[in-house]
Amino acid sequence: MDIQPLLEKSASDHNHLCPRQILGVRLGLAGMNALGFAEPPAKKRLLLISETDGCFVDGLSAATNCTVGHRTLRVEDYGKTAAVFVDTVTEQAVRVAPALDVRQKAYVYASNEPRHYFAQMQAYQVMPDDEMFTVRAVTLSTSLASILSRPGLRVECDICGEEIMNEREIRQGEKTLCLACTQGGYYQAVEQSTIQYYICQTENSAL
Repeated sequence: MDIQPLLEKSASDHNHLCPRQILGVRLGLAGMNALGFAEPPAKKRLLLISETDGCFVDGLSAATNCTVGHRTLRVEDYGKTAAVFVDTVTEQAVRVAPALDVRQKAYVYASNEPRHYFAQMQAYQVMPDDEMFTVRAVTLSTSLASILSRPGLRVECDICGEEIMNEREIRQGEKTLCLACTQGGYYQAVEQSTIQYYICQTENSAL
């Protein structure tokens, strides 16, 4: 398969092409192939869970057509260039990851290039899948139905009052709560007086 159009698609958002984008494209194709898809399936049949963000994910998206906006691409940030591919019809799932020695193997397929970055750029485009990746069947720890949820479901948190979509609420007795109000969020609220101080400082520095 000619992967150049996919590489160009991935690079278009970056104005450059890097080894991780190439790795993402190749891994995306390998994952689809493991599920029996020669090309991206229609109607949200493929769910992709990436284990990192960044350029790698753009490569995955270019190969699979999975996107965050279509709710077919998710990130569980483990800091790993690996991904799980799920057939939402059969619920078959596979995890694809680079072989542990993939960087060392790159020099075999780019023997005329001593610089490791450019050796990877060359090798990742031509290296055979069975030398480049490990593929294993997996099962999801969270049910597919819970991950996908159902459209149109909305409730309000009994503490903060904000809307919660996609069945992400938590029930505590008679209360319906959001994750941030029950377990603490990834942010902490700043006092309003502190916000006003920041605004004044910014305005004064511009004078």
